[in-house]
Amino acid sequence: MKEPECFDGTQPFKVRSFIQSCQLIFHDDPENFSPDRKKVLYSNSFLIGRAANWIEPYLSNLTNQDPNYLLNSWNLFESQLFNFFGDPNEVRKAEAQLDSLRMKEGGHDSLYIANFRSLASRIGDWGERTLIHNFWKGLQSRILDQLASHP
Repeated sequence: MKEPECFDGTQPFKVRSFIQSCQLIFHDDPENFSPDRKKVLYSNSFLIGRAANWIEPYLSNLTNQDPNYLLNSWNLFESQLFNFFGDPNEVRKAEAQLDSLRMKEGGHDSLYIANFRSLASRIGDWGERTLIHNFWKGLQSRILDQLASHP
């Protein structure tokens, strides 16, 4: 499995892909990445630049065993990484993009579905009905017609 790309903290849109790359590694080899501390320390080895400067003070206290200490909690590390280096408007941007997402004429349904799912994954509280409504809204009329004729 491919290692995560180094993350320097200068491009907010890369936080999510960095975290997901790390999670793939963890899920592929769960025995090597338990407890959370191993996940956090592994991920830290790919931080450079501003991101490495951010984590440096925590690394000077590696003996801290408090479960709520950043280096001991993957969830805390992940949320702090998003807070410090992620796009604060990511959800609003994803909502706007999802609201205006339309399947292109002659476009592939798989591309529309992939784009829709990617954007929907960034929005936490829209609810299933709203997502279904937006999905249907973006479909081409020819597909809607086909669906309507096959109940």
